[in-house]
Amino acid sequence: MQSISKQDYPYLYETHCHTSWCSACAVSSPQEMAAAYYAHGYAGIIITDHFLLGNSAVDRALPWDVKMHAYYDAYLAARDWARGKDFDVHFGLEHQYGGGKEVLTYGIDLDFLLDHPELHRLPLGEYAALVHEAGGFLSMAHPYRDRGYIDRRAQPQPEYLDAVEVYNYHNDVGENRQAEELAQRTGLPGTAGGDVHEADSPAIGQAGVALRERAATGQELVAALRSGNFAILVGGELRPCRF
Repeated sequence: MQSISKQDYPYLYETHCHTSWCSACAVSSPQEMAAAYYAHGYAGIIITDHFLLGNSAVDRALPWDVKMHAYYDAYLAARDWARGKDFDVHFGLEHQYGGGKEVLTYGIDLDFLLDHPELHRLPLGEYAALVHEAGGFLSMAHPYRDRGYIDRRAQPQPEYLDAVEVYNYHNDVGENRQAEELAQRTGLPGTAGGDVHEADSPAIGQAGVALRERAATGQELVAALRSGNFAILVGGELRPCRF
């Protein structure tokens, strides 16, 4: 696969990371996660905590608005930490839509969540339609990961996606290769994510998307991803997002 100069795509963003405030599997706070990526020279992060059908740390018995504020508060805490620094923090979610299959969701905000109670219970097609109507972007997380909690009979649904996570630091080579083949078959661009749950993870510095210009807002981030004019960081090396 062709390598790419970092001078052409100097702004690196993590696309897939979790915080202990909202993901039960994470151990580091939003501030600790932001600080770790800042120290590694990233331009920013997208916080993608597990949504309510996934491994969420948010109490599902709470009212809808309280739950949604809990997710957004994790983002706000990281954003507040980054204030005054040359570092962008974006809000996202990792939505589990059935069979352990998940999509990374970018470009949405608190108002979107508050306006759609029980959003997490929708089938992927309906979920995707609402996200796209709001100007959001979906990349399938680790589409061929083989774990006990994932129903291997549940196949990706590329017709609802904008991209495929072709490199996940915690997948094995074969799982990532299958994801690349999916992107190639469908013509979808690839994203790369560290799937990081702790601030001292070796995945930091190994994965992400690299942009030509900064993405200071969620809308700018989505526009950059939709353009296809970005690179992906795969094992620490920049590569094209198209296969």
